[in-house]
Amino acid sequence: MLLGFKTELKLNNSERTGLAKHAGVARHAWNWGLNLTKQILDHNRDNPEDKIKFPTAIDLHKWLVTMVKPECPWYYEVSKCAPQYALRQLSDAWKQAFKKVRKPPRFKKKGRADSFTVDGSLSVDHFRVKVPVIGWLKTFERLPTGYQPKSFTISRKADRWFISWKIEVEPTNEPKTHAVVGVDLGVKALATLSTGEGFEGAKSYRQYEKKLSRLQWLNRHKEYGSANWKKAQIKIARLHRKIANIRKDTLHKLTTYLAKNHSRIGIEDLNVSGMLANHKLAKAIADMGFYEFRRQLEYKCQLYGATLIVVDRWTPSTKTCSRCHAKKDSMPLSERVFRCENCGLEIERDFNASINLEIAAS
Repeated sequence: MLLGFKTELKLNNSERTGLAKHAGVARHAWNWGLNLTKQILDHNRDNPEDKIKFPTAIDLHKWLVTMVKPECPWYYEVSKCAPQYALRQLSDAWKQAFKKVRKPPRFKKKGRADSFTVDGSLSVDHFRVKVPVIGWLKTFERLPTGYQPKSFTISRKADRWFISWKIEVEPTNEPKTHAVVGVDLGVKALATLSTGEGFEGAKSYRQYEKKLSRLQWLNRHKEYGSANWKKAQIKIARLHRKIANIRKDTLHKLTTYLAKNHSRIGIEDLNVSGMLANHKLAKAIADMGFYEFRRQLEYKCQLYGATLIVVDRWTPSTKTCSRCHAKKDSMPLSERVFRCENCGLEIERDFNASINLEIAAS
């Protein structure tokens, strides 16, 4: 199976400038293509009798070469792959928007999620990678070798640059210590297992919320684009990166433990976007990372030979007694203990839900 591999680059100032140029060209091509496609859509909406065919990625690239490159000679300072992949990704984004899978693409802003993709003459050595135009770039860690990657994606987070590509990994089928487990996700505790184990969430945003607020407050009156403003922006971006990394680290440890030690894992099909609509709990839910938990668990179950069972979201796992299966009419969040009126069972609500998920996954 294919897995993404990502590592940080060890760069000098010249290499940072080269990567920034590539990201800038990719961003310019994306914004130019997005502006053009929006004009075509507006024209087709206002003139239904004289519609223009919506361009493909190949059409956009041909127009870019004819219309943009002669006026923007700095396009020739970077690899031709950067604008090509940007237009290809724009075309894919519009396809998803037309299918109602995602919202329409938006314009990109400098310094926010800068990235680009290249292919061609790529190489991977023990502590370095070869990128077109720029050449060899050092890394901080030893890289997996023995294969030829098809493309590199280079991105910037705060003041650091990262490179990623896909590698072929053979799935393993290790012996498991537990046959079936139910996992109930929550806000108070990240995960409660039917085995009785509980895992606390990192709650990294809550931990650094005051510090983040302080940095943003100090930055409020700095002149936009000044040196002090740029320094403050980097500090804020570094803190955001730290918050995200702490959350991801907690989720990686939990999902790896579940996939390595359990044959069948039962989780609930949570409507995360609907849960985030609750303004009272949205911050706490986003801080836990429910969507990222499921994404990681799905591919790690394939990697370690486990089976993931996703229980229907309408299954009343919280309101059902795990002993006699009697169902309650309501179970508000303030009730932390499940008390069954039928058999008299008293049990912690998340633990009760995890047992019901284990039964559903059996």
